[in-house]
Amino acid sequence: MNSRRSILFAISIFATSATAASAADSSPAPLQEPTKSLPPPTADVSKPMQAIVGAPLNPDWDKLWKTGEEARAFAEAQAAKVVAGLPAMRARMDVSVEPSTMDGVRVYIVTPKSIPPENRDKVLIHVHGGCYVLFPGESGASEAIMMAGFGHYKVISVDYRMPPEAYFPAALEDAVAVYKAVLRTTPAKNIGFFGTSAGGALTLEMTLRAKEQGLPMPGAIAPGTPMADVTKTGDSFYTNEKVDNVLVSRDGFCDAGARIYANGHDLKDPLLSPVYGDMHGFPPAILTTGTRDLLLSNTVRVHRKLRRAGVVANLNVFEGESHAQYQFDDRVPETKEAFGEISHFFEKHLGN
Repeated sequence: MNSRRSILFAISIFATSATAASAADSSPAPLQEPTKSLPPPTADVSKPMQAIVGAPLNPDWDKLWKTGEEARAFAEAQAAKVVAGLPAMRARMDVSVEPSTMDGVRVYIVTPKSIPPENRDKVLIHVHGGCYVLFPGESGASEAIMMAGFGHYKVISVDYRMPPEAYFPAALEDAVAVYKAVLRTTPAKNIGFFGTSAGGALTLEMTLRAKEQGLPMPGAIAPGTPMADVTKTGDSFYTNEKVDNVLVSRDGFCDAGARIYANGHDLKDPLLSPVYGDMHGFPPAILTTGTRDLLLSNTVRVHRKLRRAGVVANLNVFEGESHAQYQFDDRVPETKEAFGEISHFFEKHLGN
């Protein structure tokens, strides 16, 4: 009897394997996922982050702007609310922020009151997120303020041109212009790039463009949950749809913003979807995302691409977090933890 069961089990395994092999030669049918209720995660998630993760879906997720003017009107109203909270954040982070220009590009220079000796010859260049259309002016500098405060680095935040002022590749051109300006006074090995979402994509795009133009590679990069594929390719665009309470849907406002910025350009161009670029020769990279992030797959795919190219690459995935929630509030423990990991990564690799 035991022998007969073993034979039947072996036959079953063989049949399953044969079916899988056959399916590999054709397009498998979609997995049908029943509706389910998702409680906020409690294990290894702080109470403040539980509140952020458990918030209702972003009420503006389905703002499907058609023009740069429409997107900018929304962005200006949103920016006013963000800027109102920045003085308190600057005080908590103990930093100063100075608007300036570098080679004609608008920037905000964020300087911590205390910079340790080992960081005084280092500079971080920040490119903000916002689907290429949101967070104009100082409203885009909040992540730079947190990095300067938690990491004790001087940070230059690029206020790159956005629609309707300019379209692809304006944001990338501005960011690379700032890098070239910084290179005149700082060795590349002492410079880091970082940003989140569209800023994460721009971090990768800057590195691709630097490689293309024969510029020296920065010492390290930190692309946070990057919009690395604006063609909406990737598993989590489906598994985390209506689970991510920030972006919510692959067909929501962020897709609309990216398409406005692209202005008809091929969305698979590596300077819009950097996951399709050649990442050989990239500097060490640290990537950050969350288990409910709509762009979890974008982040994972970039990490795999970097690893396959022989690049040192760390992947940090936070329990329960939706898109970019590790940098929503500087008072949340996970925010301090995330920026601590990123700044430690820069400490380890810059200057080498």
